[in-house]
Amino acid sequence: MKEFKPTILFLVKFFVIYIVGNLIYGAWITHWHPLPDPATRLVTEQSAAIIRLFGHDVSVHDYPNKPTTYIQYQENGVVSVYEGCNGLNVWIVFLAFLFAFGPYLKSMIWFVPLGLGIIHIANLARIILLYWVSLYQPGYLYFMHKYLFTAFIYLFVFLLWIWWVMKLAKPTLKQDESTQ
Repeated sequence: MKEFKPTILFLVKFFVIYIVGNLIYGAWITHWHPLPDPATRLVTEQSAAIIRLFGHDVSVHDYPNKPTTYIQYQENGVVSVYEGCNGLNVWIVFLAFLFAFGPYLKSMIWFVPLGLGIIHIANLARIILLYWVSLYQPGYLYFMHKYLFTAFIYLFVFLLWIWWVMKLAKPTLKQDESTQ
């Protein structure tokens, strides 16, 4: 049992942080129900702003009595953004891993905001790509949304975790030598 203690401790910390984060997130979403929460609305607005840079005159609207916003183009709703699409749950997974893995170093001060920013940009790219798929290849929308683009955003999270574990969470060589 002693040899598994670090792994068990990591898993317990990860799941506690993940569950607490999701309980807070659930309370946040419930607070705004039946309207979309501000994070979902903001992510939709940011995605639409980027789409406008590509020459599409899109607008953002809330569904009446649903916690969803949608991007409209030429009088048609092209892509709906539900609360699960705002990226906050992915942030929770990312943070749960970092804080469960530790150690809590100075590098975490800059790595956490950088990681959250990268995940946010990847999520915006995911929504924008779903917009294009929905507009030009609607038959592929389910596959792209459910599998490909979900894998896309979690790949970014995984790469950030690898970066953290391999480069930033390691004690420095000087620290290793001083403890021997």
